[in-house]
Amino acid sequence: MNQKQKIATAALMVALGTVSSLPAQAAGKEKCYGVSEAGQNDCSNLAGTHSCAGQSTLDNDPGEWKLVAKGTCENIGGMLKAEAKKRYAEQNNS
Repeated sequence: MNQKQKIATAALMVALGTVSSLPAQAAGKEKCYGVSEAGQNDCSNLAGTHSCAGQSTLDNDPGEWKLVAKGTCENIGGMLKAEAKKRYAEQNNS
């Protein structure tokens, strides 16, 4: 095995290890909308205006979300996805 093959194999092993650990990290978590500060969202928003973490521009935007421990979202003033979608639709239809 040459040096390039060794590096490619090592990179593949790291990638596979990362992918296999993602479900374990997400277990026990849920998306909580309306609780992230500007620039602190975890991924894409309901509006579809961005698809990356850290791109929110408003604090507590109901279309932005963060992963939180399952069962804690509403306790911290957030909304689960169904409620967030409903609120987002209401805001955009008025």
